[in-house]
Amino acid sequence: MLVKLYGSDPSAEKRYSPPVCIGTDRTRVMGQPDPRHVSTNYVERQNLTMRMQMRRFTRLTNAFSKKLEIHACAVSLHFMYYNFVRVHQTLKTSPAVAAGVADHVWSVEEIVKLLDSN
Repeated sequence: MLVKLYGSDPSAEKRYSPPVCIGTDRTRVMGQPDPRHVSTNYVERQNLTMRMQMRRFTRLTNAFSKKLEIHACAVSLHFMYYNFVRVHQTLKTSPAVAAGVADHVWSVEEIVKLLDSN
């Protein structure tokens, strides 16, 4: 597990400036990981994708969810589309097909049919 430690930059603009990374704390949680490959890249990339594709995760926006239930539905719908419908450039297919979870790239209509069946 890699935990980044943040501090404030006294010369930075307070409201819009991100905190400064002042160090990291690495802790082995399980197994024998190679310390050279411990990174936050995958999590950071996923967080960026969520912020860019779902405006409700962007700071200072009016696209927020007033109810937690609506927010959970929006996140679920995003990941359903991202993993089953969207063809990724590097995979040339959807992640679900690449992982063997699905046998074809889904359409949005198939997701809607799932919702209608409930």
